[in-house]
Amino acid sequence: MIRHLLPFAAALILVATSACKRPESRVVAGDRTQTLHLGNLAEPADLDPQLVTTINEAQIVICLMEGLTAMDPKDAHPGPGVAERWYDSDDKLTWTFHLRTDARWSNGDPVTARDFAYAYRRMLSPKLASQYASLLYCLRGAEAFNTGKLTDFSEVGVRAIDDHTLTLTLHTPVAYLPALVMHQAWHPVHPATIEKFGKMEERGTRWTRPGNYVGNGPFTLAAWEPNQLVRLVKSKTYWDRDAVRLNEVNFYPIEDRVTEEASFRAGQLHVTGTIPPDKIATYQRENPQFLRQEPTFATYYLTYNTTKAPLNDARVRRALALVIDRPALCERVLRGGRVPAYNLTPPGIAGYESAPGFKEDVDEARRLLAEAGFKDGAGFPRIELLTAKGSSSQMPEAMQQMWRTHLGIDIAIVLQESRVLFDSLRTHSYDLSIAGWVGDYLDPSTFLDLFRTGNGNNHTGWNSPAYDKLIADALTAGDDALRYPLYHQAEKLLMTEMPIGPLVYGRRNYLARPSVKGWEPNVLDMHPLKGVHLDP
Repeated sequence: MIRHLLPFAAALILVATSACKRPESRVVAGDRTQTLHLGNLAEPADLDPQLVTTINEAQIVICLMEGLTAMDPKDAHPGPGVAERWYDSDDKLTWTFHLRTDARWSNGDPVTARDFAYAYRRMLSPKLASQYASLLYCLRGAEAFNTGKLTDFSEVGVRAIDDHTLTLTLHTPVAYLPALVMHQAWHPVHPATIEKFGKMEERGTRWTRPGNYVGNGPFTLAAWEPNQLVRLVKSKTYWDRDAVRLNEVNFYPIEDRVTEEASFRAGQLHVTGTIPPDKIATYQRENPQFLRQEPTFATYYLTYNTTKAPLNDARVRRALALVIDRPALCERVLRGGRVPAYNLTPPGIAGYESAPGFKEDVDEARRLLAEAGFKDGAGFPRIELLTAKGSSSQMPEAMQQMWRTHLGIDIAIVLQESRVLFDSLRTHSYDLSIAGWVGDYLDPSTFLDLFRTGNGNNHTGWNSPAYDKLIADALTAGDDALRYPLYHQAEKLLMTEMPIGPLVYGRRNYLARPSVKGWEPNVLDMHPLKGVHLDP
């Protein structure tokens, strides 16, 4: 009998062992298969390089597309992308880019200079109404074409000399052009794919869906499940595919930062988009190997809808900004080493330093509010502060309390999904909101150009001919010694009129597994995944 019982007992042990074994987590499986799992904050509204506007969308697009130049992940400087080399003319107005002959689209077609020229015509088409069109305004005739004053694109400074030679002619010297063309607004598109699914200028067509998307980057689009994930796989046609070590990248649009942090702890994510502020001290104390705290070239600010009363009055806008205790927000609420912001442009630009544009002053705020007709808050109408669902409520609530205590006014906090919030800003369907801008390149123009009249990312409704002239003069000045004083004047005017109220400068606090190698911090907070790999 014993001989018959032993195999049965062994089988029971095997069953019990199998039942108790934990399933392999995403992270463990990903380390083994070179599959990276990333928290990406919000559902992308689009993956069209000429229409995306948020950093979480751009992070995906730079994996799917590659421009003339590509970002060095360590210091964000431009290196070769589709263009192997480039040079400018003696007068600094004409740039020639020589494209590599082995660049391919994901369907196998060669990437040509004509694809870039087509993309720039599309980007500047008035019907497309791209919010980033102004990023191409350095091209001769670009602004006139985008605003409908010029209808012949051949008069815009873009020429495909042959399949592998592209020239860009500017209306004024732009020394940082190689950094500028890294931006997704300058990426090429595949003309035949665009027109297969609609017109060149048509927004929101199905060319960006899995199975339709033709890109030229290190990864291709394998799946896009709304509000679940975006899955990318290594491209078989990318010119530098041997340098791509990841086989797959999964982006998860987890808006709730508490949920995201819990997913990280459960082994479901390699890298998070952020971290709840109240968790920072815990990770510093208990798991410092996971915590990343890195300065970014960014500013977070109150954005006012200046088309609606009472926020059409600069005195009201200033009053709301002057009573916010920024050091207290940084120390007690954000808890992440943020720095108070008293100008739009953050520090970090060599040779460009700005004196504070304002300072906290409760007495002055009360005087301004009374002068605007709302002494001690009497008669102040109900207005709302929009904020994204899933983001920390502590900062809006802290500001709400400051306004109530110092000005006697109650401002309601309204939560919206990120996509809805962006649409509210775009259509001016809001009163107040907390917004942020991460610079696209290391120059003051990437911030100050935002608030020019007609800029697609100017959600304030504010316009100033004097401000527009200063920005236009700076863009044509060429030399930094001439440009920077004009930008200082523009920033001073912006802080006087205050269509925005700066709050804090950027610092990204997030979590990352030690197995993620080649992930480099940089001030633009963009992370090319070409050189990233997983080493358990």
